[in-house]
Order: sequence, then structure tokens, then C-alpha cells
Amino acid sequence: MTQQKGNIAPAEGKLGILLPGMGAVATTLIAGVLAVRKGGPQPIGSLTQMGNIRIGNRSENTYSKIKDFVPLAPLDDIEFGGWDVYDDNVYQAALKAEVLDARLLETIRPELEAIKPMKAAFDQHYVKNLDGTHVKTFTTKYDLAEQLIDDIRTFKATRNCSRLVVVWCGSTEIYHELSAVHQTLASFEEGLHTNSPNIAPSMIYAYAAIKEGIPFVNGAPNLTVDVPALLELAHATNTPVAGKDFKTGQTLMKTIVAPGLAARALGVKGWFSSNILGNRDGLVLDDPDNFKTKEVSKLSVLEDILDPEGNPDLYGDMYHKVRINYYPPAGDNKESWDNIDIFGWLGYQMQIKINFLCRDSILAAPLVLDLALFIDLAKRSNLSGIQDWLSFYLKAPQTLPHHRPEHDIFKQLTTLHNTLRRLVGEEPVTDMAPEEYQNALGVW
Repeated sequence: MTQQKGNIAPAEGKLGILLPGMGAVATTLIAGVLAVRKGGPQPIGSLTQMGNIRIGNRSENTYSKIKDFVPLAPLDDIEFGGWDVYDDNVYQAALKAEVLDARLLETIRPELEAIKPMKAAFDQHYVKNLDGTHVKTFTTKYDLAEQLIDDIRTFKATRNCSRLVVVWCGSTEIYHELSAVHQTLASFEEGLHTNSPNIAPSMIYAYAAIKEGIPFVNGAPNLTVDVPALLELAHATNTPVAGKDFKTGQTLMKTIVAPGLAARALGVKGWFSSNILGNRDGLVLDDPDNFKTKEVSKLSVLEDILDPEGNPDLYGDMYHKVRINYYPPAGDNKESWDNIDIFGWLGYQMQIKINFLCRDSILAAPLVLDLALFIDLAKRSNLSGIQDWLSFYLKAPQTLPHHRPEHDIFKQLTTLHNTLRRLVGEEPVTDMAPEEYQNALGVW
């Protein structure tokens, strides 16, 4: 992350939030924001709307709402749009997703029906279990990128937006690794012209957005912006990016529980995680190639928090297994089970069982809102490149070169808060002021 000198530009005018993939997560977000704007339910789960931040040291005990502390775009100034492989408007898509109550959707039906997806950039090779029909035709992938850029410019003009952000809410693509075409911007653009098979649709969306100087957030475990070519473009256009993979159900629990075990120096012998999920995400992950992408993302969390190499006596022999099973009757109501075999004093064994019956899109929607508002703040603060301070929201966070990812949710929150403080010229906050350390030591 780089910052150039200057104050935060004001959040003037409308902010357009463009969402590639307008399924359960995106429609839950859009309907939720529209309902909140009408004085309906509260935006619970959103730090930008409900969260507090401490000002000064702990002895001062002064707090502020985050939305009052930093200049964020107000909800009334947001315009939504996006792309999808199906042509349902947002009202139709939300009904099919079966996340939100039909009675709530009915109160905002005209607004939802007015939001219709643009044709998607789609390649079934990357998402074998979807057969979208609302897709763009093209000759080269560069042509496809130009069509997306035209979509972006048209949306900005017709909706009278002063700024845009793009947040990927689409499917998990098949697993693939960094290759030669991803190494430089020149090689990437050549690959667009020659239809390189290693350039996934999510990368084309990211390229189109970043080329226009529009911040991009990757909400899936896809490679997408985690490649040198697109980071080169981000720095050239002074554009912030963040990723990857929204941290919602089971992984959220891991980033809460695992730091506690590590803090108490309790050992972990094994951690078995299983999930059932029935929405479009579950269908996509039913393919082994797509599941591998998600598996790599989910497996990295415990290893980074517990650090088996640095703590071999406690975690060196830890067995970690993750499974996701597609189960249509579950719909968006994901259920996860964790069996954790731990050991304590003198090696005596114990177990922890977690059964989390969550609503996947209910947990994800406020994350999308926060990421959109914060990445817009980053752009207005003249930040560019990887915004690793947004790791709080992500399963497999992108980090600056040679930086180890931080998965401990409590440390991530501290980093997020301190970044916000720095942006507005406040000093970072530590747990205790110097005099408090003296008191704690009995020095009076």
C-alpha cells in the first residue's frame, strides 16, 4: 500500500458499487441497503454503519461511530449495478435466492426491479457447473475487456456517479496458479489479445476496472488481482485493490477460536471442518477443480495463526481437513461442523465441537458494503496497490510483498482501526498509555 501526501478527498456525489455476480450475496446487499434507507431494519454486521472506534488512549474512554470518524459515502448516495450470467432483475434474483423474506422484498420491489444486470464476461471452463445464457460474445479477451470498460463508463454516466468501485461477488473459479502471462502488464495485455487460457474472467473484470482507475475488491478465492501484472497496473493508475475471499461462516469462527487457543498455549492435534451449502456457491464448489480453490483459501488460516513451524510442540503434528458438500435443501443456510482435538497440561487431551448454523449471504452482505466504502475511502486518500489493512474481511488476505498474512481477527481489527486513525491524522492507539503500564507494574 502506498500513500501520497494530501488530505482525504470528500465523499461528494454518488458512489456506484458495481458487482460482478448478482446472486444471493449481491442481491442481499442491495435489498438490505435499500431497506435501511427506507428506515427499515438495522445494518447489523457492518462496521462502517454500526461499529465504534476508540479515540485516544484507554484512560480517555472516548469512542466514535466509524462512519462519523472518517468521511465515508452515505448509504443514500449509493447506486448499484453489476453483471450476471442470468438476466433476472434484482427482485427476481433475490426471490430465487430465498435469503430475505418476501415481505421485505415487496416493500422495495420497484427499486429492485429497476436494477438489471449487464451481460456477463463468462467462460464455462472456469465454472463448469454454471450454464449462463446472459453472456457477452467476443472475438478476443481484449475485446471482452473493452466491452466491460464501456459498461463501466455507461453506468457512471447514466447513473450520474462521481466515483465507482467494483466488488467481485461472482463464483469461485477453478484452481490455477501464477504463470508467465501474469508476470507483467505487457505479457497480460498480449495474453488478452491472444486469448490466453490462463486469463480468467475475474481477471478481465479486474483489468477493466483498474485500467479505469476504479478500486477492485476480490470476494472469492480466485487468483484475480493477486498477480504482478494487475498490481503493476494498479500502481500505474494509482488504484487500490484488495482480496481475497469474504470471511463469513466457518473461517470466521476459526479466526476467533484459534487465536484464543494460541494465546493460552494450548496444543491442537487435529481440526476437522465440514460444511453443507445449497445455493449457487455450493453448486459451483461441487466441482473438484473449483473446490480446490476454496480449499487452499480455507486451509491457510490455521497454519498462519498457529504457526506449526514456530510452535512444533503445540501444532507440529496438527491434522487439518476441510470439506464442503453441496446439499440443495439447505439453500443459503450453510451449516458447518468443527471437531477440534486439543491438548493441555501434561498432554491430556480435550475436544471442542462447534456447530454453526449460519446464513451465508447475511454474513457476507455487510462485508461487501464495508469493503466498498473502505476501498472508496482508500482511493480518496490517494492510496494505491494492495490494501492489506482490509484483511479483517478476508479469508486469504493479499499482503504486501514479503509480508506474512495476519489471520488473527483481533489483530486485524486493530490494524484496520489504526489505519483509519492515520488517514485522519490521529495517532495509532495502543492497549495502554505509558502511565497505565507503570500502574500495572505497581509503579506509582
